[in-house]
Amino acid sequence: MQDHLIKATADGIRVFAAVTTNLVEEASKRHHCFPIATAALGRTMTGALLLAANLKTSECVTLKIAGHGKLGQIVADANSKGIVRGYVDNPQIDLPLNNGKLAVGEAVGKGMISLTRFTGLKQPFTGSTELVTGEIAEDITNYLSISEQTPSSVGLGVLIDPDLKVLAAGGFFIQALPNVEDSAIDLLEKNLQTLKPVSQMIHEGLDAEGIIAEIFQNMKVNYFERTDLQFQCQCSKTKIEKVLICLGKKDLSSLIDDGQAEVCCHFCGEKYQFTKEELEVILASS
Repeated sequence: MQDHLIKATADGIRVFAAVTTNLVEEASKRHHCFPIATAALGRTMTGALLLAANLKTSECVTLKIAGHGKLGQIVADANSKGIVRGYVDNPQIDLPLNNGKLAVGEAVGKGMISLTRFTGLKQPFTGSTELVTGEIAEDITNYLSISEQTPSSVGLGVLIDPDLKVLAAGGFFIQALPNVEDSAIDLLEKNLQTLKPVSQMIHEGLDAEGIIAEIFQNMKVNYFERTDLQFQCQCSKTKIEKVLICLGKKDLSSLIDDGQAEVCCHFCGEKYQFTKEELEVILASS
């Protein structure tokens, strides 16, 4: 199934739902993640895509989970076009299962969650709150309630098999619109109480529209546009050259003495090789 996101409304309630299995698998492979890091990074990237879904074309968000647990910081950038990238500081850690589930909350630990919105204004807007559980979905929900005064419900999930392959990943983001009636909220809450985990629904074959149908059972649903999603970094050799120029002449000369340089992008793991001759040209241009 192609990764995708669908928007819908029903009775004064808005929902975005996403299937992100393939892009989470790609991020996991690029960063050589162990399962617990795959789960945390996958949830964070999916959350960022859901939060970016209602932005304008040129806008984007950065979601940071800065916990004090073994995973370290988890960062995801996403835009309204369905493009996301992300990384986790310590992708190769392991912890015992917690009641048969990956101990993501423990691996994330206490700390802060922050969301930066780049909306084309001179200064981006950043809000932050303390992490509540480290499970990420609950922390995003709490952030939206406290920092942005937006009552919401967020569900995120990543299912991984014993061979470390991502079997299913995705999530949903629900918000009540100003004209919602109490009866619609009551029905939604009833539906959410019996809703299967989002990763289970995707593993059973549901797409984003099917997830929305489960959330809005017995409600009249209006489906809107579908957006394809993918993991894609903005790095390039040209951009890395500009980073090398900023090192200064002393550090560049040291790299030239070494005869070559290799730079690895933090976000996607792509490696860029520079020969001695290329480094000399960069030094001359600096």
